[in-house]
Amino acid sequence: MTSVVDKSNSNTGTKDEHYDLISVLYHSLENVVTYDQYIKDAQEADDSELILFFLELRESNFHAASKAKRLLKERLN
Repeated sequence: MTSVVDKSNSNTGTKDEHYDLISVLYHSLENVVTYDQYIKDAQEADDSELILFFLELRESNFHAASKAKRLLKERLN
């Protein structure tokens, strides 16, 4: 059986859609930091294919974080 975290208004006092955007923002930024380390590791290994791969992932997560910030700001105003 799969466990589901109950993140409803009654538990957090936060609208689900706001909670979801905050979660995306947090995890995307956390991934950016993680990919920075992976990029350094790939550079130390002189693996250009991995460097490009992790740079693409980093950029994608940075873009997602930026969009989540914009969407959250619009909804909180």
